[in-house]
Formats: sequence, structure tokens, C-alpha cells
Amino acid sequence: MERMQKVFDFLDDAGIVYEWYAHPEAPTIEIARRWWRDDGSRHCKNIFLRNHKGDRHYLVSFDCDHSLDIHDLERRLRQGKLSFASPQRMERWLGLTPGSVSPFGLINDTANHVHLFLDRNLLREERLSFHPNDNRATVVISLDQFLRYLAAVGNSWEFTDLY
Repeated sequence: MERMQKVFDFLDDAGIVYEWYAHPEAPTIEIARRWWRDDGSRHCKNIFLRNHKGDRHYLVSFDCDHSLDIHDLERRLRQGKLSFASPQRMERWLGLTPGSVSPFGLINDTANHVHLFLDRNLLREERLSFHPNDNRATVVISLDQFLRYLAAVGNSWEFTDLY
């Protein structure tokens, strides 16, 4: 609950409008689907990656109805060889554990080290959904308000073609 409250406090302090709802623990998209509301939002999947040297970290967000091939992603992102970051790196840079990764973890990256890649198709959506750093809830936020969040958090980010 503490991680979730930190997200809500950040959004509230920045004047960002959002909705949220609680549900049972949902560490995977397959489980989360059971609890999603019919709210018109695009639910997003998020993966945390590192480069080969381990000195750069990337958060990648995309439509949950798609899957990504790591080799295709390497070609598209042009960041060299990529691999999934360890739970220890996830905790260090995002303050999160596996199954709760979301762009809201960037509030814990005070060094603004992690770069966020968002699939360009998300720009077509009016509303997006993410875990609020806790997989027992879902935040629904308009694209406009989400972009305000990204500006407020301060990490580098970009929309790109992921598939």
C-alpha cells in the first residue's frame, strides 16, 4: 500500500487527474484481465531492460495485447544487446518488484537514470491503464494527464515504433 500511496501523492501534488480501483493481486497480464473494468482504457504491459554493459536501463511500455521479441526490440531501439534486468536492478532503479512494473516506478528514480520507451500506438488512445507500483490496483489516466506525469517526473522518454 505504501508504494501505491507514493504514486497517488505524487500525482495529486502535481495536479494530475486519474482514477484508480483496487483488485486482487495480478502479477501478470493474464491474471490482471480477470479484474479489469470496462473503462475504455488501453491496458499497458511494461518490461524493464538493461544494456549489455549494465550501465543503461530502459522501461518499455506497450499495448498488453501485443508481445515483443527481444531481438526485434534490440533492432528497433538501437541500444545494443538488451536483456531483462534483474529484480535487484529493478528495486535499485524503480523501487519495484517483478509483477508491479509501471512507468509510475520512475518516481523512485531520483537520478533520472531510466529511459522510457513507449509504443507510438499508445498515442491513439484516450486513456491508459497501469499498476500504481502495486499489482493490487489499476490506475486509469488520460493520455494528456499521463504526458503531464512524464514531464513532472523528469526522466527521458520517447514514443517509438515497437512492432
